[in-house]
Amino acid sequence: MVEETTVEKTWRLMLEGDPMTRRGDPAVMEAAYAEPRLRVLFPFPSHGCLTFHRNSQFPWSNDVPFIAGSAPCVVYGPLYSSVVGEGLTPKEAAALVVAHLPVDCGPAYDGPWPPPEDPTG
Repeated sequence: MVEETTVEKTWRLMLEGDPMTRRGDPAVMEAAYAEPRLRVLFPFPSHGCLTFHRNSQFPWSNDVPFIAGSAPCVVYGPLYSSVVGEGLTPKEAAALVVAHLPVDCGPAYDGPWPPPEDPTG
């Protein structure tokens, strides 16, 4: 049996509504999870927003767009730097976040930000 990563476990517990896990709007979480590029990022619901991070421990990367609210949703640039879109359904918001991900945004790693130095590169 393959052990779940921190990201996989966090998504699973959020979607199951585990009482010990942070929870957000179910429709927003499901729409985000349906996007493969978001599903590999660390989800962090807080204060009516669903943020995504390239790492699984504080301090967070905070360099990825995120979703605020529920239908209608607003997509903000990293750290509220801009309004990317507003008046969106959860599905539209998730797709817009994907469209504005940094080019090199791959799966989240376990650990704090910034990423560890690559000893091979």
